[in-house]
Amino acid sequence: MLYFCIMEINDELVNKLANLSRLQFDESEKVGIKSDLEKMIRFVETLNEVETKEVEPLLFIGDNVNVLRDDHPKQEISLHEALKNSPVKDPSFFKVPKVIKK
Repeated sequence: MLYFCIMEINDELVNKLANLSRLQFDESEKVGIKSDLEKMIRFVETLNEVETKEVEPLLFIGDNVNVLRDDHPKQEISLHEALKNSPVKDPSFFKVPKVIKK
């Protein structure tokens, strides 16, 4: 199955992407960005030429799934040590500014 995407890389698209990513570009940078985006799209379009009819979808690169190390505590510190550098504390807890408003 072939997918074709005809996309025009123009100033409007670059401005939209810049806005979404909270970036600012001057005019000379936009020229380079447009060129890079066009190269990326051309590269992706070449993938349409590859025959994948007999290829199974790849979910994982390897056969290993969820390979994690065992978690072993290495060092414990006392409550006093944990709280000694806290700027604001309770006898047993760190105090942090409220971030959720009702």
